[in-house]
Amino acid sequence: MKNERELVFLNALEENKDKLYRICSIYSNDHEDAKDLFQEVLVHVWRSMATFKGDSSLSTWMFRIALNICLRFKSKYTKNQHRFIRLDSMTIENFGSEERRGDENEKLMSLRACVKKLNEGDKAIVALYLEGLPYREISNILGVSENNVAVKVKRIKSKLLNCINKLL
Repeated sequence: MKNERELVFLNALEENKDKLYRICSIYSNDHEDAKDLFQEVLVHVWRSMATFKGDSSLSTWMFRIALNICLRFKSKYTKNQHRFIRLDSMTIENFGSEERRGDENEKLMSLRACVKKLNEGDKAIVALYLEGLPYREISNILGVSENNVAVKVKRIKSKLLNCINKLL
């Protein structure tokens, strides 16, 4: 029989897995990196469950962990990027990937490209905003004021709109 901590973890995971995965995908270069990041987030959430104090909602706490893991990954990737040669000209056919991409239209792909161009702080805000989190929860996750989040969201929307218009 599962203990209480496992049940809390599994319920929270079921409620938030899609949102957590989408946050990971914003900070990753491809589907495989996103899956790896997501797995890393789950490991950290599980290991930290005993230290959860309840000062915020469990989902807020999970999003904070996800963002920290993603930012750490991005930092390591950027630091080590000069050590590797990217073979962008080579492509490998990935069967089944057409199904995933079939749902994405040109505007969604443009939005994703523009989000990836944002600085890390703006990416964090837009990732949480696109998940439908209220400004208050975003401010709790990021440790900034609710008003600051509102101002940043307005500025980010403007940046994204300009970027998308340039791409289309």
